[in-house]
Amino acid sequence: MDTMRERFISTTSRLLDEDPRLALVLAEITMDGFRPAQQQHPDRVVNVGIREQLLVGAGAGMALTGLRPIMHTFASFLVERPFEQVKLDFGHQGVGGILVSANASYDWAAGGVTHMAPGDVQLMDTLDGWTVHVPGHPDEAEALLRHAAAAGDDKVYVRLSNLSNAAARPVDGARFLTVREGSAGVVVAVGPVLDDVLTAVAGLDVTVLYASTVRPFDGAALRAAAARQDRAEVVLVEPYLAGTSTAAANDALADLPHRVRGLGVGRAELRKYGTAEEHTAAHGLDARGLRERITAFLAPAASL
Repeated sequence: MDTMRERFISTTSRLLDEDPRLALVLAEITMDGFRPAQQQHPDRVVNVGIREQLLVGAGAGMALTGLRPIMHTFASFLVERPFEQVKLDFGHQGVGGILVSANASYDWAAGGVTHMAPGDVQLMDTLDGWTVHVPGHPDEAEALLRHAAAAGDDKVYVRLSNLSNAAARPVDGARFLTVREGSAGVVVAVGPVLDDVLTAVAGLDVTVLYASTVRPFDGAALRAAAARQDRAEVVLVEPYLAGTSTAAANDALADLPHRVRGLGVGRAELRKYGTAEEHTAAHGLDARGLRERITAFLAPAASL
């Protein structure tokens, strides 16, 4: 199976052939994969070099001319480093485009903290009007990329990861999917954490919702699942900063008795970088860690 990043290359190359309005802006990262596309469309595939602020600014300039730009690099260089350009050049100027990141929270652990971005979705949450997709499989990445390319002039962030679930789900760029139903709690699994969540809740009487699009947050799906319970016990499992979506979940359940627990990447920097799998375990996001924390959270409700 190819990776999400490899699927991004093949899908975007086809999209550039299909839609003359699309343009691609790169900052060296993944440039080798796009050399054929650059030869085919030299006016719409631009490499600005290692200048991430320029990457976003150039994309916004293209949007002002009527193009729909796709801008790509690692998440830490796409969201965090040029955040002012994302805020002003797209938000303030009122233009749309597609940010596509790679390496997610700690996918390239050996790269160190400079190449990690567990806070990217929370940072994007400070801006108005951005759709955020978090695919959990290369097939979903392709579907969501195509959805973003066809989304008029919307502002879209597509967060790609090296981690992947074993199978794709039928994502539509909007709704949460009900993977299984139960009566003792609701677990929302975001993107590539779904397989570990399903292993973790085996034998537990809980509903599992799958989210590959987290902004806008599908409060209606969460509310519908929670309303079938006497008291809503909700666990959010996100592959980025823990608690990123707890406010959105609380808002969705505002008039229902409920508790929400947000699980995700911790704030403390893990300085022995190791591997991505070791980071997953250290943050309690592997199946064993999730089982312990989900059952501990649900235990008080079970005793009522």
